[in-house]
Amino acid sequence: MTYSTVVADPPWDYATDTRRTFTERGGDQAELEQPYATLTVEELAAVPLQTLAAKHAHLYLWTTQRYLRDAHWIVEAWGFRFVKLLVWCKAPRGFMLGGTYQSCTEFVLFARRGKLPARRQVNRDWFEWPRPGNQHSAKPGAFFDLVESVSPGPYLELFARTQRLGWDSYGDECLQHVDASPTVVAV
Repeated sequence: MTYSTVVADPPWDYATDTRRTFTERGGDQAELEQPYATLTVEELAAVPLQTLAAKHAHLYLWTTQRYLRDAHWIVEAWGFRFVKLLVWCKAPRGFMLGGTYQSCTEFVLFARRGKLPARRQVNRDWFEWPRPGNQHSAKPGAFFDLVESVSPGPYLELFARTQRLGWDSYGDECLQHVDASPTVVAV
């Protein structure tokens, strides 16, 4: 099966950068662990999305400021072309990482492969969705509602944390319906 719409929330590796910033501020040099296994940029680029996505497809790739440039490279490695940057504006909640300007945003690269038409046009590219609980890296349900209203299925979520009705998924924290390992040649 191939998918017309793919959402990917990669397990970016922040441990090295987080540890350096924390140490530079006089913090303890103890290892700061992420609550999930991470992949390098090269490992992410090797995910065989070319075999999972339909000839005409939409891609929504989540990233943060640190990996914004790499995310563009991954979009191209997966055979898509970047179209639009969407911004999730989050309300600050105390001390956060980010240095001089603390991080209160996340980004979604919307990309296309082929000529899949959108179901509708959206009058903005930034969104103030509430944070979904305290789960690290969780994305708002309203984002998935938006995707379903704009992009046709079938749907695939890569690196999923939970199962969503009507979607196939791949991720360490949910039922794995799709084999998205880099060694897969065809589905």
